[in-house]
Amino acid sequence: MLYYLFEYLEQQFQFPGATLFGFLTFRAAMAIILSLLISTIFGKRIIRFLQRQQVGETIRDLGLEGQAEKAGTPTMGGIIIILATLIPVLLLARLENIYVILLIVTTIWMGTIGFIDDYIKKFKNDKEGLKGRFKVLGQVGLGIIVGVTLYFHEDVTIKEKLPIEQQKVLLAENPDLPATKLFETEEKSTKTTIPFVKGNEFDYSSLITWINPELEKYAWIIFILVSIFIITAVSNGANLTDGIDGLAAGSSAIIVLTLGIFAWVSGNIIFSEYLNIMYIPHVEEITIYIAAFVGALVGFLWYNAYPAEVFMGDTGSLTIGGIIAVIAIAVRKEWLIPVLCGIFLAENLSVVMQVSYFKYTRKKYGEGRRIFKMSPLHHHYQKSGYHESKIVTRFWIIGILLAIISIVTLKIR
Repeated sequence: MLYYLFEYLEQQFQFPGATLFGFLTFRAAMAIILSLLISTIFGKRIIRFLQRQQVGETIRDLGLEGQAEKAGTPTMGGIIIILATLIPVLLLARLENIYVILLIVTTIWMGTIGFIDDYIKKFKNDKEGLKGRFKVLGQVGLGIIVGVTLYFHEDVTIKEKLPIEQQKVLLAENPDLPATKLFETEEKSTKTTIPFVKGNEFDYSSLITWINPELEKYAWIIFILVSIFIITAVSNGANLTDGIDGLAAGSSAIIVLTLGIFAWVSGNIIFSEYLNIMYIPHVEEITIYIAAFVGALVGFLWYNAYPAEVFMGDTGSLTIGGIIAVIAIAVRKEWLIPVLCGIFLAENLSVVMQVSYFKYTRKKYGEGRRIFKMSPLHHHYQKSGYHESKIVTRFWIIGILLAIISIVTLKIR
């Protein structure tokens, strides 16, 4: 809203300083500062409110060190992250941008699912919370919304560079030709980015057009299925990672900041030309959303770092995973998720491996055996005697390394 206000003041009255709101970098900086202030200043009030409502965490006895001390710690703290993200976005972003709209819908959608889950656990005395099938149904519903929107909406397009030979001819005729003239016109496309591969592009339609070229009109089905899979996998991964103080929030901040770099360069035609990557018109606006989200996560860490004063609950973890997945799909970096979200992947795989191996050995030997001392993976290290703050710090370090590797894929193919 402030963006439109200052745009009006500039156009009508040439108001001093109003032009600053036209700059993406300025609005992003304002978004991260505002979200940090909201999450740290008002976060304490929300925590006190949750305490008054007796929204305390019920701790199951898993035999983990320091576990008993966490009982009664307020949960549903994901509300802090959601509010600290949405308020700066509503104030500073261009709200007609389809990518921003989609992320707002994602935040509210996944936040509602997580809130219902936490509400059932705390106020209905049901430790299981929302039934798993309803969570999956919600994730599938969001995947359909995201897939349909990104496939059919007229503002979701890409611009690819002209063939090398054509670029050479144009540059020979005019050496000072601007980078914008080296791209083709905007077009709808199901192309995405594949890391570490020459050409680094993959078209989802090719999964069915090899059968018959006329099947290209059904490529939207493939795209929607991919969206559903990614949103479900990442949101569940974030949910499993939220097990010890500061792990999910800190790891997610690293991931989101990296996606912010991808969004900024992919939405800037100069950087896209220099890096020889796909140019995605209008996607740069989600940099504002990402800045606010990073600020909210870091501000939440103020209270969630060991020893935690509040837990995010499913209200936060499911929302975080959903947002990360949608941003990755929007900037067409979803196949970079196994690298960038390696922490989430490891947590997911540890649970799958543990459960599968236990069932297999129980069927074969009559007694279930385990690969890890406990899953998800961070609990294995707790059982091994590591303090949770050390585990979190080391996971963050690994997350930073994975983020650097992901950024390097911009040039390594």
